[in-house]
Amino acid sequence: MLVTTTHEIAGKKIVRTLGLVMGNTIRARHVGHDLMAGLKNMVGGEISDYTKMIAECREESLDRMVAQAEANGANAVVGVRFATSEMMEHAAELLAYGTAVMIEDL
Repeated sequence: MLVTTTHEIAGKKIVRTLGLVMGNTIRARHVGHDLMAGLKNMVGGEISDYTKMIAECREESLDRMVAQAEANGANAVVGVRFATSEMMEHAAELLAYGTAVMIEDL
């Protein structure tokens, strides 16, 4: 499965557009991690627990989007984007979305 942020793929042509596909995940932060992040914020530097969490969220939402595209018969997803939103205090959603397509070599 080819996944790209562009709407065209060099050396390929889109022969069929299958529609919007998306995958999301909602994660809650651990209060203990928030306390440690607050302390880290005072001295500066990367908050590695949050970096790890958001990377896991990205991968999970991409995997779910790809699974939906494959279920629709796609072999590529173009125009992929990410969106985030706060669902409630200490919980956020990460959404990956794009257009499922069938591509062929030129």
